[in-house]
Amino acid sequence: MKNKSYCKKISYGCCVLLLAGVLAGCSSKSGQNVDAMSSSGLAPVTTLVESYGDIELPIEMELDTKKSMALRTDSFKGGISIYKGRVQISSLREYIISSMRNNKWKLVGEASYDSVMLAFTKPNKTCMIVLSESSAGVLGKTQANYYVTVDVAAASRLNPFGEPIKQ
Repeated sequence: MKNKSYCKKISYGCCVLLLAGVLAGCSSKSGQNVDAMSSSGLAPVTTLVESYGDIELPIEMELDTKKSMALRTDSFKGGISIYKGRVQISSLREYIISSMRNNKWKLVGEASYDSVMLAFTKPNKTCMIVLSESSAGVLGKTQANYYVTVDVAAASRLNPFGEPIKQ
Protein backbone atom coordinates (compact mmCIF):
# COMPACT_ATOMS: atom_id res chain seq x y z
CA MET A 1 0.00 0.00 0.00
CA LYS A 2 2.86 2.37 0.87
CA ASN A 3 4.54 1.60 -2.44
CA LYS A 4 1.38 2.57 -4.38
CA SER A 5 1.15 5.92 -2.57
CA TYR A 6 4.83 6.57 -3.22
CA CYS A 7 4.39 5.91 -6.97
CA LYS A 8 1.41 8.31 -7.08
CA LYS A 9 3.47 11.08 -5.48
CA ILE A 10 6.30 10.54 -7.96
CA SER A 11 3.91 10.63 -10.93
CA TYR A 12 2.28 13.83 -9.63
CA GLY A 13 5.73 15.37 -9.17
CA CYS A 14 6.70 14.43 -12.74
CA CYS A 15 3.49 15.97 -14.08
CA VAL A 16 4.15 19.21 -12.22
CA LEU A 17 7.73 19.38 -13.55
CA LEU A 18 6.54 18.67 -17.10
CA LEU A 19 3.88 21.39 -16.85
CA ALA A 20 6.43 23.84 -15.46
CA GLY A 21 8.77 23.05 -18.34
CA VAL A 22 6.03 23.59 -20.92
CA LEU A 23 4.99 26.89 -19.35
CA ALA A 24 8.60 28.06 -19.17
CA GLY A 25 9.08 27.21 -22.85
CA CYS A 26 5.93 29.11 -23.82
CA SER A 27 6.89 32.16 -21.79
CA SER A 28 10.32 32.37 -23.43
CA LYS A 29 8.76 32.09 -26.91
CA SER A 30 6.27 34.88 -26.26
CA GLY A 31 9.06 37.15 -25.01
CA GLN A 32 10.77 37.01 -28.40
CA ASN A 33 7.84 38.60 -30.20
CA VAL A 34 7.25 41.57 -27.90
CA ASP A 35 9.05 43.97 -30.25
CA ALA A 36 7.20 42.59 -33.26
CA MET A 37 3.73 43.23 -31.85
CA SER A 38 1.36 45.11 -34.08
CA SER A 39 -0.37 48.34 -33.09
CA SER A 40 -3.42 46.32 -32.01
CA GLY A 41 -1.33 44.69 -29.28
CA LEU A 42 -1.57 41.20 -30.79
CA ALA A 43 1.52 39.15 -31.56
CA PRO A 44 1.97 38.37 -35.26
CA VAL A 45 1.05 34.89 -36.47
CA THR A 46 2.94 35.07 -39.75
CA THR A 47 6.31 36.17 -41.00
CA LEU A 48 7.21 37.28 -44.52
CA VAL A 49 9.75 35.39 -46.58
CA GLU A 50 12.68 37.79 -47.07
CA SER A 51 11.47 41.04 -48.68
CA TYR A 52 8.95 39.64 -51.15
CA GLY A 53 5.89 40.94 -49.28
CA ASP A 54 3.45 38.32 -50.58
CA ILE A 55 4.93 35.05 -49.32
CA GLU A 56 4.03 34.17 -45.73
CA LEU A 57 5.10 31.53 -43.24
CA PRO A 58 3.95 30.69 -39.70
CA ILE A 59 5.88 32.60 -37.04
CA GLU A 60 7.36 29.30 -35.75
CA MET A 61 9.55 29.06 -38.85
CA GLU A 62 12.92 30.82 -38.53
CA LEU A 63 15.29 31.89 -41.30
CA ASP A 64 18.58 30.00 -41.54
CA THR A 65 20.79 32.89 -42.65
CA LYS A 66 23.87 30.71 -43.17
CA LYS A 67 22.15 28.63 -45.86
CA SER A 68 20.08 31.39 -47.51
CA MET A 69 21.14 33.80 -50.25
CA ALA A 70 19.56 36.55 -52.30
CA LEU A 71 20.35 38.31 -55.56
CA ARG A 72 19.05 41.72 -56.60
CA THR A 73 19.79 43.51 -59.86
CA ASP A 74 18.00 46.21 -61.84
CA SER A 75 15.91 43.62 -63.68
CA PHE A 76 15.87 40.58 -61.36
CA LYS A 77 15.21 39.78 -57.72
CA GLY A 78 15.37 36.29 -56.29
CA GLY A 79 17.10 33.82 -54.11
CA ILE A 80 17.01 30.79 -51.89
CA SER A 81 15.55 31.16 -48.40
CA ILE A 82 15.81 28.28 -45.93
CA TYR A 83 13.44 28.22 -42.94
CA LYS A 84 13.31 25.70 -40.08
CA GLY A 85 10.80 25.17 -37.30
CA ARG A 86 8.90 22.69 -35.20
CA VAL A 87 5.75 22.29 -37.26
CA GLN A 88 4.11 19.29 -38.88
CA ILE A 89 4.86 19.05 -42.58
CA SER A 90 1.19 18.39 -43.47
CA SER A 91 -0.10 21.44 -41.60
CA LEU A 92 2.71 23.59 -43.03
CA ARG A 93 1.76 22.45 -46.55
CA GLU A 94 -1.88 23.42 -45.99
CA TYR A 95 -0.87 26.77 -44.48
CA ILE A 96 1.41 27.61 -47.41
CA ILE A 97 -1.19 26.68 -50.05
CA SER A 98 -3.85 28.77 -48.29
CA SER A 99 -1.64 31.83 -47.74
CA MET A 100 -0.29 31.73 -51.31
CA ARG A 101 -3.85 31.61 -52.70
CA ASN A 102 -4.79 34.54 -50.45
CA ASN A 103 -1.86 36.48 -51.94
CA LYS A 104 -3.01 35.68 -55.52
CA TRP A 105 -0.39 33.01 -56.28
CA LYS A 106 -1.49 30.14 -58.52
CA LEU A 107 -0.55 26.57 -57.56
CA VAL A 108 0.79 25.06 -60.80
CA GLY A 109 2.34 21.86 -59.52
CA GLU A 110 2.78 19.59 -56.53
CA ALA A 111 4.80 16.44 -55.93
CA SER A 112 5.31 14.50 -52.75
CA TYR A 113 7.10 11.43 -51.52
CA ASP A 114 9.41 11.84 -48.52
CA SER A 115 9.44 15.58 -49.23
CA VAL A 116 6.74 17.86 -50.59
CA MET A 117 7.39 20.19 -53.52
CA LEU A 118 4.97 23.01 -54.36
CA ALA A 119 5.25 25.30 -57.41
CA PHE A 120 3.46 28.66 -57.62
CA THR A 121 3.40 31.41 -60.23
CA LYS A 122 2.28 34.99 -60.64
CA PRO A 123 2.57 37.02 -63.87
CA ASN A 124 6.18 38.07 -63.19
CA LYS A 125 7.11 35.75 -60.29
CA THR A 126 7.77 32.09 -59.60
CA CYS A 127 8.12 30.35 -56.27
CA MET A 128 9.08 26.74 -55.70
CA ILE A 129 8.92 25.39 -52.16
CA VAL A 130 10.41 22.11 -50.93
CA LEU A 131 9.25 20.91 -47.51
CA SER A 132 11.17 18.16 -45.70
CA GLU A 133 11.47 16.74 -42.22
CA SER A 134 14.70 15.97 -40.41
CA SER A 135 15.49 12.34 -39.65
CA ALA A 136 15.00 12.95 -35.92
CA GLY A 137 11.24 12.41 -36.28
CA VAL A 138 9.05 14.14 -33.70
CA LEU A 139 12.05 15.80 -32.07
CA GLY A 140 13.38 17.18 -35.36
CA LYS A 141 12.48 20.28 -37.32
CA THR A 142 10.66 20.76 -40.58
CA GLN A 143 12.61 22.63 -43.25
CA ALA A 144 11.08 24.83 -45.95
CA ASN A 145 13.32 25.77 -48.87
CA TYR A 146 11.97 28.71 -50.90
CA TYR A 147 13.31 29.30 -54.42
CA VAL A 148 11.89 32.63 -55.60
CA THR A 149 12.41 34.59 -58.82
CA VAL A 150 10.94 37.99 -59.65
CA ASP A 151 11.30 39.51 -63.12
CA VAL A 152 11.42 43.20 -62.13
CA ALA A 153 11.60 44.38 -65.75
CA ALA A 154 8.43 42.46 -66.66
CA ALA A 155 6.61 43.83 -63.62
CA SER A 156 6.97 47.35 -64.96
CA ARG A 157 5.04 46.29 -68.08
CA LEU A 158 2.03 44.98 -66.09
CA ASN A 159 -1.09 46.76 -64.86
CA PRO A 160 -2.11 46.46 -61.18
CA PHE A 161 -4.06 43.28 -62.04
CA GLY A 162 -0.97 41.52 -63.41
CA GLU A 163 -2.06 41.83 -67.04
CA PRO A 164 0.35 42.97 -69.78
CA ILE A 165 0.05 46.60 -70.83
CA LYS A 166 -0.58 46.89 -74.57
CA GLN A 167 1.60 49.45 -76.26
